[in-house]
Amino acid sequence: MVVSVALWSQAAAPGEPSVISPAGDIRITNIALGDQLADESGRTTVKLHYRRPGADDEDSEEEEDEDEDEDEEKENDNTELLTTVLCSLTPGKVEQSTVDVVLNEDEEYLIEVIGKNTVYLTGNYIDQSFDQEPYGDDEMSDEEDYDLDEVSSDVEVDPEELDIPSDDESRFEEIQDDDQAQNTKPESKADSKKRARESDAMETDEKPSKAEQKKQKKLKAANGEAVPVDKADKAEEKKSKQEKKKEKAEKPKAETKTLAGGVKIVDHKVGSGPQAKAGDRVSMRYIGKLENGKIFDQNTKGKPFNFRLGKGEVIKGWDVGIVGMQPGGERLLTIPAPMAYGKKGQPGIPANSTLIFEVKLLSIN
Repeated sequence: MVVSVALWSQAAAPGEPSVISPAGDIRITNIALGDQLADESGRTTVKLHYRRPGADDEDSEEEEDEDEDEDEEKENDNTELLTTVLCSLTPGKVEQSTVDVVLNEDEEYLIEVIGKNTVYLTGNYIDQSFDQEPYGDDEMSDEEDYDLDEVSSDVEVDPEELDIPSDDESRFEEIQDDDQAQNTKPESKADSKKRARESDAMETDEKPSKAEQKKQKKLKAANGEAVPVDKADKAEEKKSKQEKKKEKAEKPKAETKTLAGGVKIVDHKVGSGPQAKAGDRVSMRYIGKLENGKIFDQNTKGKPFNFRLGKGEVIKGWDVGIVGMQPGGERLLTIPAPMAYGKKGQPGIPANSTLIFEVKLLSIN
């Protein structure tokens, strides 16, 4: 899964090619002319020069076989460069272009502008999880699977009213295995017929016990008339439901806390162990939603999302909202736009959007 972690931009002027050597993987998404133009009618073409994939490995093999001087190495490097045109812009006609180009970390690229106008490249630093393990891998522990299907997707519901399933609840049925089935001896036809006769006799001859008869006599309404047994059972069932509803109403609601920047948190489940702090590397599960309930990103299966807390590797709302969580804890984050992507917006996220995340801390490394 590819995750946008930070905004990236760079200006490229005509003349000498601009060198880009990203510290992390970058996805370029837009190229545009600026507000001031040196040439208001001429076309500006943007070219990308890059090394052929695998060229570094071949150069290393050649260096082991031959002893070349620095001038020859530079000449070979230039021959390995490939060129492509990203876009051509013309004032008044085409002043910006949407692209989708990924520049890999620690590689060197050249951006060349042919024309007289300066162009501006915009994109994002991204996290490319190519080593994500497939769902269902035997090495994946049950603790890392965070089933969020039972969490309400309607963000208009009060977060304090959301019920998180208890760890004590049994989610699996006991099923008899094949060995147990094989060890069970089938009964004979005679035994089967005998069992059927006994069952019929029990159905016809069974009578309510004296205690049950006495209980039926005592079940009377306020006016003294007898109350049928089925109505009495319904009354007890209704009473039981009312008691459960009362217990649920009396259950204390999770407290909403407001942190720096207006980030709001609600702890649905408190974990155990050390609390996450700035500088810790944390492993997370999450579902990200807009205020209308639309999911724009999630990580609920496979490889968890890992990042270093408080180092600007994620949006500010996460750096603030994850602090204090303990492994196994579940929290609801409501992040205002200034602590998320602000006025810029992202693919699937409109500008000035308040973001809502349901998160679970798996571990602190």
